[in-house]
Amino acid sequence: MAMITTLAVTALSGVAAGTAVAAPRTSVDSAVAAPQLVVNGTFAAGTAPWWKSANTAMAAEAGRLRVNVTGGTANPWDAMIGQNGIALAKGKSYTLSFDASASAAVSAVTTVQLADSPYTRTLTKTISLTTASKRFSFPFTSSLGTSGGQVSFQLGKNAGFTFHVDNVSLTETTTPSPTPTATTTPEPGSGPLAMTSGFSIDPDSNPAIWVRNNSGDARAARIKASISSKPMARWFGGWSGDVRAAVSTYVAAADSADKLPVLVAYNIPGRDACGGHSGGGAGSESAYKTWISAFAAGIGNRPAVVIIEPDSLGDFGCMDDIAIQARNRMLTYATQQFRDKAPNAWAYLDAGNAGWVAAGTMASRLKNAGVGNIRGFAVNVSNYYPTAQSATYASSVNSSLGGGAKWVIDTSRNGNGSNGEWCNPAGRKLGVPTQVGGGGGTEMLLWVKVPGDSDGNCGIAPNTPAGQFSPAIAIRLIDGS
Repeated sequence: MAMITTLAVTALSGVAAGTAVAAPRTSVDSAVAAPQLVVNGTFAAGTAPWWKSANTAMAAEAGRLRVNVTGGTANPWDAMIGQNGIALAKGKSYTLSFDASASAAVSAVTTVQLADSPYTRTLTKTISLTTASKRFSFPFTSSLGTSGGQVSFQLGKNAGFTFHVDNVSLTETTTPSPTPTATTTPEPGSGPLAMTSGFSIDPDSNPAIWVRNNSGDARAARIKASISSKPMARWFGGWSGDVRAAVSTYVAAADSADKLPVLVAYNIPGRDACGGHSGGGAGSESAYKTWISAFAAGIGNRPAVVIIEPDSLGDFGCMDDIAIQARNRMLTYATQQFRDKAPNAWAYLDAGNAGWVAAGTMASRLKNAGVGNIRGFAVNVSNYYPTAQSATYASSVNSSLGGGAKWVIDTSRNGNGSNGEWCNPAGRKLGVPTQVGGGGGTEMLLWVKVPGDSDGNCGIAPNTPAGQFSPAIAIRLIDGS
């Protein structure tokens, strides 16, 4: 089962929290992308064929598009720019990407939609703009089949500011068929991987704090080299205080260093319902909705990876129907919040592990919990199943979902596989560190569980509570003993 990780919330060392920087401009890899669907997205040829609505003035300026929003804007669509004649195929996957900034902190809306009534939208995203140019990337599957599509930027509800946009692209993303003997790994492509230059390392993880405070301990150098210097997730829960501020501080620090943070949301009411060591969570459904909404808002437009509520779809056998329905409502709400408030985050619902719930059953639970709103699902969180076995299980889950989801695997402690025990078992070992890809269709391998943090008062650490770091556990994971 998953464990609580109690951490002080501080910025990454050497980085000023909240500092905004422009993300690197990255194009979709030519091996997996169709030709560009937007014309003159770099504005090298002036403004045409881009058009403007009332309440705007538009001009190409220094290789980007400048739009002055003059006034009279009660609604977002009262001040617009866009491009028509976009051909979309229903069911195809696309990515809309662009660089944008504004002369003041304002919000705007970008859409891909029908150019004429009824203006049906297949992509709608609210973006928060500042004076620092930022890269935005939005993958989506088109619900429209049309030759009359439109890309728009809706700038109303604000007035008296200047909007700048550049490097606008809309590409159809395709996945090449693997050869029978090849294992494909996903290209970074768009989204948070393209917006950053690697995964962030948490300088205030439990093992990092222990190493700093115990530099004279003979084990410190080994724990630093093998564990605390590696990218891993930070867990957020009731211990995090103001979760919006805590998440924002952590993600902003990673963003200013151009790194990708991994976060875990762990506060569902009735957590660990089957009597594990990590019970607790928010006090009510309404309290949880407030908390998870603040969590998503804390990420905002910055890049991140989020694991949503470990164990929450695995322990239904210990819950009645009313509790299951409430949990599905809360998880669906969570997926909607990350979809709407954290557009550059890839979120994954926890889907248990290869030895817990049958793949078809788990797929049904994921559907009922809103997995269609987010990137996909995570497997093996805080468990020990080998990567290959976890990938096979995840692939089966995905097949039962219809094949549209992505998945990640927790490899923090799976180097020696599972012996059937989950609570501080002996003989386990560190797995492959956090990386993109992983074989068998896996999108990322992540250290979600913090290695060395106890699973509870059990196994090889009978006197170490859940979430507390133990150097003895850490060394055994390094040695595989």
